[in-house]
Formats: sequence, C-alpha cells, structure tokens
Amino acid sequence: MQNHNNDVMLKRTGCPISYTYKIYYILIYSELDLWHSNCIIKGRMYETKTITKQNMDREISKEIIKQKKRKKLLSYGIGGAVIIALFIIITSSLRSTVNIRDLTVSTVNRGSLSVSVNASGKVVPAFEEIINSPINTRIVEIYRKGGDSVYIGTPLMKLDLQSTETEYKKLLDEEEMKRYELQQLKINNRTALDDIEMKIKVSAMKLSRMEAELRNEIYLDSLGSGTTDKVRQAELAVNTGRLELEQLKKMYENEQQVKDADLKVKELELKIFSKSLAEMKRTLDDAQIRSPRKAILTYINQQVGAQINQGEQVAVISDLSHFKIDAEISDSYGDKVKAGGMVIVRIGKEKLTGYISSVTPLSKNGVISFTVQLDDDNSPILRSGLKTEVFVMNAIKDDVTRIANGSYYMGSGEYELFVFEGSGQLVKRKVKLGESNFEYVEVLSGLQEGDKVIVSDMKQYNNKNKLKLKK
Repeated sequence: MQNHNNDVMLKRTGCPISYTYKIYYILIYSELDLWHSNCIIKGRMYETKTITKQNMDREISKEIIKQKKRKKLLSYGIGGAVIIALFIIITSSLRSTVNIRDLTVSTVNRGSLSVSVNASGKVVPAFEEIINSPINTRIVEIYRKGGDSVYIGTPLMKLDLQSTETEYKKLLDEEEMKRYELQQLKINNRTALDDIEMKIKVSAMKLSRMEAELRNEIYLDSLGSGTTDKVRQAELAVNTGRLELEQLKKMYENEQQVKDADLKVKELELKIFSKSLAEMKRTLDDAQIRSPRKAILTYINQQVGAQINQGEQVAVISDLSHFKIDAEISDSYGDKVKAGGMVIVRIGKEKLTGYISSVTPLSKNGVISFTVQLDDDNSPILRSGLKTEVFVMNAIKDDVTRIANGSYYMGSGEYELFVFEGSGQLVKRKVKLGESNFEYVEVLSGLQEGDKVIVSDMKQYNNKNKLKLKK
C-alpha cells in the first residue's frame, strides 16, 4: 500500500485474527479504545474511524503501560500459583500413601506387664586394675603390648631405678648403724646399772659393819666400859649408812627406768626406720612393673624414654572373660533404683538378666550411677565398651491392655497413633498410654484388644489423619 496525503500510515499490525498490512483505526466498542484495524471479532464488524499521522505519532500513556505490566505480572503470578498448587497436591497425594512393608505393626492384646524404668549402660570388665608408677622415673624397656595375655609376675616394662636403688642401699647402711647404736646403748645402760649395784653392795657392807659396832658399844656401855656418847655416834653412823643404802637403791630403780625408756625409744626409732626401709623395698619391687594376676593387658605406655611421674598410669590389666554393666539413670527415678533390684540388659536383640550390686548415693549432673552384676557375665555377646539398654524392674501388673514398645514411646501420656481401619487404610487415633517395660507399653484408653497399631516412627505423617496402604 502507499501513503495518501500523509493522512494514513502503512504498518504491519499485530492483530491475532488478520496478520496483514492495514490502515490503523481506533476501535470504539463498549467505551474501550483499542488499537486495531478493520478486524472481525466474534463474527461482528465494529465501527472504526481513520487515524491521522499526527494521531499515530502520539505516545501511549503511562497509565496504559502500567495496566499492561500489571496484567502481565498478574498472569505470571496466577500461573506460578497454579504450578505450586499442583506440586503440593501431587506431593501430598504421594505422601498420603505408605508402603506396608516399611511399617512395624503391633496387635493390641492383654497380659502381664513387668513395669520398668529405662537407663543407659556400658559393658566394662568385671575386674580391672590400673598399674601406676610408684616413683618419679623414666621408661627404659617395654616387654609386652596391649592385648597380650599375662600371668602373675609377668614383667611388663622396665623403669630406671638406679637412683632409687642407691637410696635404698644407703638406707640399709643407716639401718645397720642404728642397730649398732642400739646395741651400744644396751651395753652402756648395763654398765651404769652394774656400777650402782656395786655401790649398793658396798654400802650394805658398811652398814653391817656399823651395826656391829653399835652393838659392841651398847654391850660395853652395859658393862660400864663404854660411854653414852659413843653409843649415840654409833647409832648415828648406822642411821646414816641406812639412808645412803636406801638412796643408792632408789637411784638404781630410777636409773633402770630411764635406761629402759631410752632403750625403748631407740628400739622404736629402729622399728620406724625399718618400716620405712621395707616401704622403699616394696616401692622398689613395684617399680619393676609386673602383672599382679592372670588377665589381659588392655593398655601400656609404650613411649620408651618418657618421663613418668609418681602415681602416673603406665598400664591397665583387665579380666575380659567376665563383665559387668556400669549404668546411669535420671535422678528422678532414684527411688526405683535399689541394691538387689532385678535388671534386664538388652544388647541389640539379645537380653541378659542381672541385679543391681551397688548404687552411687549422690546424684551427679542429674543422673545416678549404679552397677549391674550379670547372671551370665561371660556371655559371648559381651564386649568391653559396648553400649546397652538397661531396664530396672520395679513392679508387675496383671491382665493389662498392651502394645509393643518402640521408638514412638517417650513416657506416660497421650499419643496420636495410626490404627488399621477397614482394608487398605490407616486412621490416626488419640491413645492414652501408661507405664512400660522393654517389650510392652500399657494402654489406658483409645485402643481395644485386637486393634492393629503402627508402632514405627511416623513423624513425617504428623499432618495426616488418614493414610492409604500400598502393598
């Protein structure tokens, strides 16, 4: 087409009905202005009028542009919302179906229930002994390695004992010297006492002589040959001699007591020193690290040349043929854990029975520790360090409604469990559960005998009330 008087303009239209070159007009229909040409829409021709070039060059208003953008965004939003809704519907439909082979089913029945509380435990050797270094020293040689079987007196390692042995020999010499000192003290004491005894004998002899003289003076005085003064002097000499003899005897007694006390002190000093020496000898023997019994060497310090402080652990031996359980339980159940109480220990699918042999009286970090002695403490399923479940039995209930225990059970209270209803459908039901043991949970309400309940983990279906089964 060609231009006429510059009144019209040729341009390719975007008309969805007629994709041709036409003259632009303003279509007036129901008060709506649309850019269009002579198009037939819905089988009807609408009234048009021509546009001048001046009108054709007029810019489209911003309001019209905004309306078009809003319509485009609205269409995109509606489309996205539809896609998301379809995705949710499809996903929900898929999640509403569950494979029966992935579920654990329990049938409600009636029976007795041995009520228990749960605890955690660890398998440990029934006997374990830590061997410590008795002195400050260093490791010279290693004779055994971890895992070796050892017997009583088996050497495990050699420590540097040179300085300790020198000190021990020095103490031996000191002990010998103290023995000689004690012997010397005994001789000195005996000599001193013998001197006093001799003085006593001499004094006694003098006293006898003076008594004889007194008797002579008295006799002479009776004959008139003596004098009264001589009798008195003789009597005075006798009395003086008696006092001197008595003094010597008293001195002997006191000196003997003192000497005996000194001797006992010296003997006690020697005894104490001998004990210290024996302790050092024992320490020296212990420093020659040996196994105290038949067992398995579970640990040994293998760093040759390493400095070892007194009391530092150098080896551990264990009896790995017999085991016990070290268990812990919340202190809120402290009244249910008592020495002698029956216990069931579960390791995987295996169960072992036993009893509580000891209970720690104090709570630490909110837990109470206790030890379980197993009836079969050498069972082949026991391994040192193995984690176990421990069930402390404390009561027995007869003829109760019960279901199998599982990961769903977290203590007494209300639960929402899926129950078989009809064929091919699971329905969520509110159930009240009571006490439990390692096998069963008491049902207080919500279930009847014969109901089939899902006891596996169903957390991913918390927002579902019904589920379809897929075989």
